[in-house]
Amino acid sequence: MPTLVTGATGFLGSHIVRKLAGRGEKVRILLRRSSKTVNIDDIDVEKVYGDVTDMDSVRKAMDGCDALYHAAGVVSFKQADYKKMEDVNVGGTNNVFTAAMEAGIKKAVYTSSVAAIGLKPGKEVSDENTPFDPEGTDIEYILSKYRAEQEALRFVEKGLPLVIVNPSLVIGAGDVYVSTTGIILWYCKRRLPGYTDGGINLVDADDVAEGHLLAAEKGRIGEKYILSNRNITIKELFEVMEKVTGIPRPKLKIPYPLAYAGAYMAEKIFGISAPNYVAMDIDSIKGSKHFWYVDNAKAVKELGFGPVPLEVTIERTVSWFKEHRYL
Repeated sequence: MPTLVTGATGFLGSHIVRKLAGRGEKVRILLRRSSKTVNIDDIDVEKVYGDVTDMDSVRKAMDGCDALYHAAGVVSFKQADYKKMEDVNVGGTNNVFTAAMEAGIKKAVYTSSVAAIGLKPGKEVSDENTPFDPEGTDIEYILSKYRAEQEALRFVEKGLPLVIVNPSLVIGAGDVYVSTTGIILWYCKRRLPGYTDGGINLVDADDVAEGHLLAAEKGRIGEKYILSNRNITIKELFEVMEKVTGIPRPKLKIPYPLAYAGAYMAEKIFGISAPNYVAMDIDSIKGSKHFWYVDNAKAVKELGFGPVPLEVTIERTVSWFKEHRYL
């Protein structure tokens, strides 16, 4: 019986598809006719055209499958995408898991995010048990991922055999839409004028895809597993990227009020729509003041998760950008 992957033409989803196909599984994907398929054109997959917001196409794609990887989602910090994120991230998750229950799926893995896990003060490290405070943020992407994860947990209560994985910021080869890898691309293009206080955790797309397969094989039903790598300040990240790429890092530290004011003017007054993760939009600036530090110990211990060094991931990302003429 086939395994269904949603979001299969996306950055992370294409890595999941490639790993599944590589171990001989029959893979079915749900995709839009407008999707870029360059990452999976060389992989033998069964295609069903549709969208996670279209229940009929979801049911058609799910029919006859016994396993599911739900990786479809919208990653954006743009206000213009707020409704789309709610429709896809939350409504789409409800549709996919409703169809999964109807189809009698035997094992499902849901791609959530560390954005759906609570933040601790300062540089304290969060884990799967850190409570999320929906009143503590007004960043719509984060709220949409939290609401989507709550939907997923409700289906666990209904009996869906589901495991949840929470990747940190995913980078690596294959981000044809330039979503989460934008921070690397814009660094290399020298479009980042400086850095703010705050921290981040980046992880390789290939490692996260492997983490999904490990979650399907070894994950406990109803449990969450953080798939992350190294906690690092933005300043330290730029220092690593300077060593890897040879491109001088921005040395200007930008105070948060000034960064916010600049983003507000760009977005609200001048109507500038900045690329993702270039830190020129309001929501990106709001997020940049936090330390998104998380602990992957549970995934390491229970799943056998083992990410490559951050330097290797940055090298892979930059090499892919150069190979595909983004740089």
